[in-house]
Amino acid sequence: MYVLGVVGPGATVLCERLAPKLDGRVATVESLPGTARQSETTDGVSGSYGLTPDGDWMGGGDDRTLDSLLDELAAQYDFALLTGFPEARVPTVSLGGTDATNVVTEAEDVDDIDVDELAAEVESFEPHVTLESLVEQIKDDPQADYAGAIATFTGRVRAKDAEGDARTVTLEFEKYDGVAEAKMATISEELEARDGVYRVVMHHRVGRIEDGEDIVFVVVLAGHRTEAFETVEDGINRLKDEVPIFKKETTVEEEFWVHDR
Repeated sequence: MYVLGVVGPGATVLCERLAPKLDGRVATVESLPGTARQSETTDGVSGSYGLTPDGDWMGGGDDRTLDSLLDELAAQYDFALLTGFPEARVPTVSLGGTDATNVVTEAEDVDDIDVDELAAEVESFEPHVTLESLVEQIKDDPQADYAGAIATFTGRVRAKDAEGDARTVTLEFEKYDGVAEAKMATISEELEARDGVYRVVMHHRVGRIEDGEDIVFVVVLAGHRTEAFETVEDGINRLKDEVPIFKKETTVEEEFWVHDR
């Protein structure tokens, strides 16, 4: 799922103009005042939903962060447009000089934005990928009818290797644009050539990833569990050995590029 934030005057207008230009299912997320639903909250209820016979729904609650909401949306939508989240770690359009963490485009006025150009640019950004979104992707594979197993691997940021180690705060990953993706695609194709293996997908996040967050996913669709487990293990091993991705580790004491150690 590709994510774009918009902040500043006219943010909602820009999202309304942009959404029809995007090829896929689009979700919008708006930053609301902290008391927006206070009067509607029922004691003891953390989430409430309404559903029509036609499948239309609405909902609300008090148990979501932006990151957790994006994780949930990633399995269902192709794009998410955020309005009013200047501190979000997502590519962001700044209108009217509004400060934001990750500004990719700036304009004084919403009418200064070329919406067609922006729509084309959105898919060049790093997508928001979760294990669940990859699993849903391979479940839609044309050969899924022949598959009786889905095996997955998730790598995450480990705080410590041992009790006395300095705690890892973040890992930061960089990759050569296009090269890492091409190598992962080659590995997937070679693994899919095995008997009984129908689909292999893998994704490695880049940028700053904090302690406890997910880094890398490998998902295998196979006829039986034996080939599924073998292939998911071979997949992550080959990814780590063959894909050119560089890691900088920041601990409570120091920071360093791991390949320099």
